[in-house]
Amino acid sequence: MKAIILSAGQGRRLLPLTAEQPKAALLAGGRAVLEWQLQEISQCQVDEVVVVTGFGADHIDRIVAHQSYVETRTLYNPFYAQCDNLGTCWIARHEMRERFLIINGDTLFEAAALQRLLDNCARYPITLATDSKTTYDDDDMKVSVENGRLIHVSKQLDLTTVDAESIGMMHFDENGGARFRAHIEHMMRYGTGLKQWYLSAIDGLADDGLVSTCPIDGLAWCEIDDHADLENAGQVVSGWQGAR
Repeated sequence: MKAIILSAGQGRRLLPLTAEQPKAALLAGGRAVLEWQLQEISQCQVDEVVVVTGFGADHIDRIVAHQSYVETRTLYNPFYAQCDNLGTCWIARHEMRERFLIINGDTLFEAAALQRLLDNCARYPITLATDSKTTYDDDDMKVSVENGRLIHVSKQLDLTTVDAESIGMMHFDENGGARFRAHIEHMMRYGTGLKQWYLSAIDGLADDGLVSTCPIDGLAWCEIDDHADLENAGQVVSGWQGAR
């Protein structure tokens, strides 16, 4: 099983901390965000990790070179400044064979969350990990679900239709990966793929009934977009192995 971590962006809302290094290299609880990800991934049935880099790639290369959690290599996106994460997925499309995971570079999660996804991904070609809460804001990647099947995923969903939010972690089987690759190829060639999130492609594939959801409610995770999120991340990982 391969995990593809999307870490090409800078994270401008975390300036000045990200003036020279990407947010995946920032410290949360005394360790880099990417280190936490690799530690938790290593506790699951994942034997290879590919980190797609861009801004501050040398920082990520150094973290990868000095870690021993799981076999990991980097893949550089030279167009990171001109694209969003759908374009980063396009750069990594040749890595998307057999079963694989896509994980956002700014998502921290305990191993149990990833394990739950892996334990509940057999019914559909693509499975999106989700969490629910009482209220959602404009920045949440919101989802609507019907009987476990994804109906839509977007930040712009009508709040009356929202059932949960994406945590930035997905599983693809061989068929799901092939359909995803074909869809992002089409969007990059004929649409506005450079400026879209990869979940725009997932939203399109949901129309074909290919995507299910896996709730991870009750398990620890967080997304890091701004300074408040980074502070919260330190609290989230404070009880994890290796925290200091």
